Amino acid sequence: MNKINFTFSDTIAGYVKEADVDKGTFTLVTPGGSEFTGILTPATFGEFIRNLDRPYQDAMGQLKEVFTPGNYVFAYGIFYPEGGDYNFEVKHLVFAGKAKDDFVFERPEWWVQQCAEIADFYIAAQFEGGEIDYHKYRTNLYLDGRKLDSGIQETDTISRTVYGFATAYLLTGQDRYLEAAEKGTKYLQQYICKRDREESEGLVYWLHALNVKGNQVEEMLGSSFSDDWGTIPAYEQIYALAGPIQTYRITGDPSILSDAEKTIVLFNKYFLDKGPHGSYYSHITTDTFDPKAESLAHNKARKNWNSVGDHAPAYLINLYLATGEEKFLDFLQETFDTIVSRFPAKDGSPFVQEKFFEDWSPDKTWGWQQDRAVVGHDLKIAWNLMRMNSARSKDEYVQLAEQLAQAMIPVGMDPQRGGCYDVMERKKAPGQEFHRLAFHDRKAWWQQEQAILAYLILHGTLKKEEYLKHARETSAFYNAWFLDNDSGAVYFNVLANGLPYLLGNERDKGSHSMGAYHSTELCYLAAVYTNLLITKQPMDFYFKPKAGGFKDNILRVSPDILPKGSIKIESVTINGEDYKDFDAENLTVKLPFPDGRSEDDLLTRRRAGGVKMQDIKDDLKVKVRITPV
Repeated sequence: MNKINFTFSDTIAGYVKEADVDKGTFTLVTPGGSEFTGILTPATFGEFIRNLDRPYQDAMGQLKEVFTPGNYVFAYGIFYPEGGDYNFEVKHLVFAGKAKDDFVFERPEWWVQQCAEIADFYIAAQFEGGEIDYHKYRTNLYLDGRKLDSGIQETDTISRTVYGFATAYLLTGQDRYLEAAEKGTKYLQQYICKRDREESEGLVYWLHALNVKGNQVEEMLGSSFSDDWGTIPAYEQIYALAGPIQTYRITGDPSILSDAEKTIVLFNKYFLDKGPHGSYYSHITTDTFDPKAESLAHNKARKNWNSVGDHAPAYLINLYLATGEEKFLDFLQETFDTIVSRFPAKDGSPFVQEKFFEDWSPDKTWGWQQDRAVVGHDLKIAWNLMRMNSARSKDEYVQLAEQLAQAMIPVGMDPQRGGCYDVMERKKAPGQEFHRLAFHDRKAWWQQEQAILAYLILHGTLKKEEYLKHARETSAFYNAWFLDNDSGAVYFNVLANGLPYLLGNERDKGSHSMGAYHSTELCYLAAVYTNLLITKQPMDFYFKPKAGGFKDNILRVSPDILPKGSIKIESVTINGEDYKDFDAENLTVKLPFPDGRSEDDLLTRRRAGGVKMQDIKDDLKVKVRITPV
């Protein structure tokens, strides 16, 4: 028998059941319903969750006020096996708020401020206080933002970081963020987007990376990532669009829309399975763009979550939001119909199947994945199904979203400390009571995002309190442990107990896997779901459309695909002045760019909303206040 007769440290998260500060004891009820009693010591220190770039907030002087029933707190300490039990002496307390249902991250400005801080970190890291020039961009960044000794500029991390800058502009209207987003988009278009098939085939494609060596620049089309070595993976082409399309939502730059549509031509010509099985292959070759070539090895004629599902969150939902085009909504529906029909487990596992052969038979032998699940992918599916359901409602979308959200609670979420795990075995072996953690019990930043957004949108849409509970618990874990208040931005991974894991490339803030994307996407959508669907607070969004950019001069400002009738435009200003030519319910603004720039048209636009003639410029700054209905 493995008897635990030694001390060990761990974190307990939970709701205060009772506390006697004078006696130095308290009891917590964990997210999973277990009870733990903690002991305060003379060395105990306590604080409140704080946002990035915010000072330490001591809680020890008000323990009696905050140790009240229902308040959510993390307790990190040491367990001593004594007297037939374990005495838990607490060294560090982190409170999520000052009372029951008081969560600091539900304040209206919380996620907006966090997004700005993350964007500032990456601007400082990449451009080092100088001009925003993407020739200086590097994928690989140390923990503190310093650049590693590498000249690699990976397309996807540029695009993901551009997404972060564009998102920060949408939320704050600060011009430096839009400058960084537009310059990054232009860099991608000019140096990384390949156009040698544009005229003959009507498509473009994107390099994997540039490798800058002094004054020499090497183009790299085949991926250098071990899973995809030497191939063109679908997900790299998908994420090449993430930043540009988020920028397009702000500016309406027609060149971005053109490149997106031509990349979709690439997907449909070379990645799409045109046979009876349908949907998208995961890889093609660099020479003939063949998805079935022997040289693809274990990626030959395969399909996976990334090649099918990642279109939606990476660029396609945002492309639909910006254009309102039914063809993009049709693409989204095809994507989610495929997910609903192909991905649910048929072998009794609570997790979806993620990798497939051409005919959709499960591939349970691929590389590191074997018959394993990525918890964040199950939650990502749940989150995006609920978005799609608000555009075209289907019972099967909600059914699968709830099925996955419910299934992850006992197997993928941590019932003791909060947060969600990483890679797990899809099925238990005989005699096992727990699904095994495949490689470790660490928790990745991007998977916390999927959990938070899944449970937030499920609660915001369906109004079930259980989902709000899990959204709050995961948000608390993320904000308590992932924010790097020393160096900035967020950690890649933390241990199960919340302490940062700082070894290998998981200590870095920039890598093949990490840029500014997931952390700022979380900020943006957590703010949207919390403020507009849950706490019912208005939000401001900022746009800077180019003259003639958006079709018919219609600016579409819906922040996400939300339940119909749940939000409306409250007010619009253009260049600081009130403007009235908008459709509150349909969330559109008729921009005052005159067709032909006639004086009569100028006067008509002015009468519509109070914009002065001298304020009508090529680029307008539009501020839209959106409020819950």
